[in-house]
This record gives sequence, C-alpha cells and structure tokens, in this order.
Amino acid sequence: PRSPFSPNKIQTMEATNQFDALNKYTKIVADTGEISAIKEYKPIDATTNPSLILSAAKLPEYKYLINEACEYGKKEGKTDEDKLSLAFDRLAVGFGVEISKLVPGVVSTEVDARLSFDTEAT
Repeated sequence: PRSPFSPNKIQTMEATNQFDALNKYTKIVADTGEISAIKEYKPIDATTNPSLILSAAKLPEYKYLINEACEYGKKEGKTDEDKLSLAFDRLAVGFGVEISKLVPGVVSTEVDARLSFDTEAT
C-alpha cells in the first residue's frame, strides 16, 4: 500500500520534530532580516546585517520599509550621497524596529566595520 505521506510531508515532519527537539534544549536565535521567518520560528534574539537586510528587502512584503526609508533619506539628506546613506541606515533601523516587536530579547544590527569605534556615527 502507498503511504499517505508524500516525501515533502515527511521531510517537513522530520524538520518540525528536529526543530522542536532543538527548541526544547537550546535557545533559538535568528540570523535573518526576514520578519516572516521570525514570526514562524519565534526566536528569543535576532541579528541582522546589511546583506541579510538586502536579501529581505527584495521581498514584496517589505516594500513599505523601503518606501519609508527612501522618504526619510530624501527629506533629511542634503546631498545625493547623504540621502542614499540616510535611506540605507533608516532601512536597517526599520527592519530592526519590526523585528523588535516580535523578539523578546536583543535585536542586533551590524553596522559598517569602519564605524565600530565612531560613537557619533553609530
């Protein structure tokens, strides 16, 4: 007789069971910019970086964050370079704000390494 479970369903069940097992004995931490993944897996902390934000920003559900960031850059920036830099910073902050609404612990956003000791810029 044929199994009622398709290979994909079995893989999903195994992954869920593995995830549940991990979740029972460890703390789940997200390293992503995808808010939908954070909603699904419910980590206690989250980390993002510019490449994770870029990857997530390509998804249509986050277009509103891009629009908000662009408006902010246009309004607050003096030069084109300034506007672009401010928009990128605001985009990272926007993702961080949305993630912080879902994560009970710490949300960490990595910044340009050249700014790591520049407390004024960060």
